[in-house]
Amino acid sequence: MTKSDTDLASLSAVDAGALLAAGEISPVELAQDCLARIEHHNPTVNAFCHVDTEGALEAARAAEARYRRGTALGPLDGIPVTIKDLTPTRGMPTRKGSATTSAAGPWDTDAPFAARLREAGSVLLGKTTSPEFGWKGVTDNPLHGITRNPWNPNLTPGGSSGGAGAAAALNLGLLHQGSDAGGSIRIPCAFTGTFGLKPTFGWVPQWPASAMTTLSHLGPMTRSAEDAALMMSAIAQPDPRDGYAGPPCPLDWRRSPPDDLRGWRIAYSRDLGYVEVAPDIARVVDEAVAVLRGLGAEVEEIDPGFTDPQATFNTLWFAGAARLVGGLNEAQRERLDPGLRAIAERGARISLSDYQRAGEARAALTAQMAEFHRHYDLLVTPTLPLAPFAVGSNVPEGGRYLQWMDWTPFSYPFNLTQQPAASLPCGLDDGGLPVGLHLVAARFDDMRVMDAARLLERRLPRLVPPGFSGAMT
Repeated sequence: MTKSDTDLASLSAVDAGALLAAGEISPVELAQDCLARIEHHNPTVNAFCHVDTEGALEAARAAEARYRRGTALGPLDGIPVTIKDLTPTRGMPTRKGSATTSAAGPWDTDAPFAARLREAGSVLLGKTTSPEFGWKGVTDNPLHGITRNPWNPNLTPGGSSGGAGAAAALNLGLLHQGSDAGGSIRIPCAFTGTFGLKPTFGWVPQWPASAMTTLSHLGPMTRSAEDAALMMSAIAQPDPRDGYAGPPCPLDWRRSPPDDLRGWRIAYSRDLGYVEVAPDIARVVDEAVAVLRGLGAEVEEIDPGFTDPQATFNTLWFAGAARLVGGLNEAQRERLDPGLRAIAERGARISLSDYQRAGEARAALTAQMAEFHRHYDLLVTPTLPLAPFAVGSNVPEGGRYLQWMDWTPFSYPFNLTQQPAASLPCGLDDGGLPVGLHLVAARFDDMRVMDAARLLERRLPRLVPPGFSGAMT
């Protein structure tokens, strides 16, 4: 590929890296293009709560000098990236969407995710928006306001990594960090037509530790599985600060996928046995599953056999919220998102025995899914059962859903089990909005997810928000 083949705004990270290595483009012009489009689009979508223009240009100039000397650091050198506002990043405020935090800093430490990207030469553009402390499945917060979906600004991009999802859909930066303790990577990817991976817990180090403890995973949000694999090659590296991390990740994230899926056994569950899915979403997902069959996989329509684990998830989630706000004084609590305060108050009433029972139920579900994956290489479901809904609310209108967990039933079970899971864009619903396909594999078998995703994305339509052709609109 040469620069004339496409405009900068439409480049993938993999293609941009090839052009940088060939001297066809420069890191500075790539960063300038991203910054200009952030300036243009961000007032509408509110994907960024902080843009570090000077820091990004300084990093781009340093990358450009390395390329000129022939000492580039690798395929991420000079690639523009973003970091979620929950992740400490040197030189940038990390306010976590909360008016209870201080703007004073100091902002002098990189969390492992930011550190690995910086070490790889990536250009950190800024911080993407999140709900307050990442507590819910849509993105609005008391400090930075509402984040909107590039497909329709009246609709939510989901959350909690909603800013990263909106930025990925518009290619405002080529690689984006998400975090996912109940679906917060996969939900916005489904709503914005982008790709996101929640890797096996422990592959990507996390520090400081999340209040949601071992529910929380970090991973990439991109416009393609291929770009996510590139990002994983940098971030799935050990860091001694993460006390939960396991051994170094042995996976070759950038290996080529197989030519087909012959010999694979795939379980397809439209509804996990208990979820009501919109008919048009079910139809689009059915069509994507037919592509899996066309790739040679043996697909069996079967549910994994567990009942809805929402009560287990809520016990752990609400307890985490209580811990999260437990150190705040009453004046600070008054400034919280009311929904966060409400679940924290519920969490404070959870008994130790109830918390322990939730841990036992979690372990049983993990064992059940380990047994299930002895027979199936992948479990495939919709990512979400519904279309994006109006901004400014945690749930769609109509009273059917009372809290965000009610409309995200496909995601949080696999935070409990810590399995790798991805959302892949697979088509449009009857309203012309993105639909996500959910791919789940056994723990530590992340390459099953990535191989299937990379083969599928070559055969499924690429989803691009209306009016976005790459250039500013």
